[in-house]
Amino acid sequence: MKKCNECAYIFDNQEWKCPNCQYNPNLINGYLSFAPEIIDKVESYDPIFFAKLAKVEAKNFWFRSRNRLIISAIKKFFPNQKNFLEIGCGTGFVLSGLEKSFSQLQLSGSEIFTQGLEFASQRLNRTQLFQMDALHIPFQDEFDGIGAFDVLEHIQEDHVVLGQIYQALKPQGSLILTVPQHPWLWSQADDYAFHVRRYQSQDLKRKVQQAGFKIVTMTSFVSLLLPLMILSRFSQRREKKNYDPLNEFKISSWLNVTLEFILSIERQMIQSGVSFPWGGSLLLVAIKI
Repeated sequence: MKKCNECAYIFDNQEWKCPNCQYNPNLINGYLSFAPEIIDKVESYDPIFFAKLAKVEAKNFWFRSRNRLIISAIKKFFPNQKNFLEIGCGTGFVLSGLEKSFSQLQLSGSEIFTQGLEFASQRLNRTQLFQMDALHIPFQDEFDGIGAFDVLEHIQEDHVVLGQIYQALKPQGSLILTVPQHPWLWSQADDYAFHVRRYQSQDLKRKVQQAGFKIVTMTSFVSLLLPLMILSRFSQRREKKNYDPLNEFKISSWLNVTLEFILSIERQMIQSGVSFPWGGSLLLVAIKI
């Protein structure tokens, strides 16, 4: 079902023009836009990073490993989903993995910045893309699954986003989240990434449950590499001039392969039921009840 962001009217027409108030979202740069008024006002992310990320994601161990973890979670817990929305899809790297892994899954991707959608459209073949504010999701009881991968930490009102996701999911619909973990790992990298917070596991669990979800599983990941991450992040505690937040992705090919191999072992452990209490990030899977 569609939900008008102007008058909150719920309707099931094929077109987006609201039957109640006649509001019809416009196209911006070719993408349906539900929140054009905030594109230039958002300070939770710098769209200049889209171009930089697009160059490193496909080869970097962290992005590749996270994709495999997300895909394995969907296959394990929700293999029969018919449609899925990614909120804050960025350059479309996660969605590109979903396209390859789930040929029958109808995919949608939203991003607050149309710059990100431009990069995503180059990667994707059959995903519907649109500009949207996660605080005002224009759907109700629409999706079998919704994911937000390293998105919530950018948003002050994360509890509002979780409530909007709950509204947009069908009954028994699935929620899949990844977020950075442990406030004590805060570094200059978080500042430059416009993070509002790094999560504690119990804080994320509480917010998800308060939104109405039942948690299926929650685990840390990037756990086997946590000692290396601690060394890296603690070295960034002192503010550096001309700091490049993408420096941590600029590693040698042999090290990249080694770290990806370690995280593949970790993923297999998670798939077998291991739940890590500590790690650089959190994976949470829940259902709407």
